[in-house]
Amino acid sequence: QVRLVESGGGLVQAGGSLRLSCAASGLTFSSHDMGWFRQAPKKDREFVAAVTWSGPNTNYSDSVKGRFTISRDNTKNTVYLQMNSLKPEDTAVYYCAASRYRDYLAMARRGVAYDYWGRGTQVTVSS
Repeated sequence: QVRLVESGGGLVQAGGSLRLSCAASGLTFSSHDMGWFRQAPKKDREFVAAVTWSGPNTNYSDSVKGRFTISRDNTKNTVYLQMNSLKPEDTAVYYCAASRYRDYLAMARRGVAYDYWGRGTQVTVSS
């Protein structure tokens, strides 16, 4: 059974930082590109960032580029999202997901590219 478990969310003031983690089990972690998405209240889910299986290639949404960094540790089956300079508009539930692709980020921004999803972790940024 595949499990993706996010952690690290919480309440932070604007300008602060958080580091999200997503621990994966039940799959061959290094066979999957990984992504982070988020969904704010009353809004559609949106792509945040993605990383290829080995880590050197990444993709970010314009709204987080330069502030967020995605990384992974295949020895720990974990993907991370370092979030700096947080803004109130970053408030959302953040989800990690495992892509059906390996080393192919052309589809990274589309939710249909992902086979497995975590349950999410809440991030709240106060102004």
